[in-house]
Amino acid sequence: MNLDIRFDFQRRERIGLIEAIWGADKSIDQLKRVSDEVLEKKEVVFITRIDKEKAKNLMDIYEDAKFYEEANCLIIGQNFNKYSSNKKVAIISGGSSDLAVTLEAKLSLEIYGVRCQSFIDVGVAGLHRLLSQLDEINKYDVLIVCAGMEGALATVVGGLIGSAVGSEIGSSITKKEGIELLIKTDSNNYISIIQEESDFSYNIGQKVRIIKRNGKSRVIPFE
Repeated sequence: MNLDIRFDFQRRERIGLIEAIWGADKSIDQLKRVSDEVLEKKEVVFITRIDKEKAKNLMDIYEDAKFYEEANCLIIGQNFNKYSSNKKVAIISGGSSDLAVTLEAKLSLEIYGVRCQSFIDVGVAGLHRLLSQLDEINKYDVLIVCAGMEGALATVVGGLIGSAVGSEIGSSITKKEGIELLIKTDSNNYISIIQEESDFSYNIGQKVRIIKRNGKSRVIPFE
């Protein structure tokens, strides 16, 4: 009996998914014992954050083990109880430093049969890259944002997608045309403002002024 690791087999009953195994802080012996336990239950073994040396040891033990080096993940066996969902998931990453986490998320979803698409290197450092993909990203039901070096990405994506939804709802009620402006402040933060169209036109990189009155914000060109 594996006394030092208590695998959560009830997770399948609770949420329909099997527990992943954190590989970074476990020994080869621990990983082997918990893998044997999971395989005995006819479940798939999914180990995350595992290094190349540990993966090689396990591949020598299990013939059907497969190591995904870029994602730092190892899979043993197959998942015969895939999650049934028609929802689509988009995984958005800020840059190459986030690639391992992005691939881990993609692999996690694919194991369970969830459809997903990755949008790589669309960080806020080059905001035009994200904006060019926004219409496509809006087609997905769930968004996963991976951003270590660019922590603002999740906030920006949330603002853009949320504003787009709010704009659509507001437009259907008021029947007024609106525009959304994503603004980088002097303190390097990003804010999103939606306002009615006006005679002013705006370009990327243009300096603007934010006027606040009666709890509302409005953007005008900086003069």
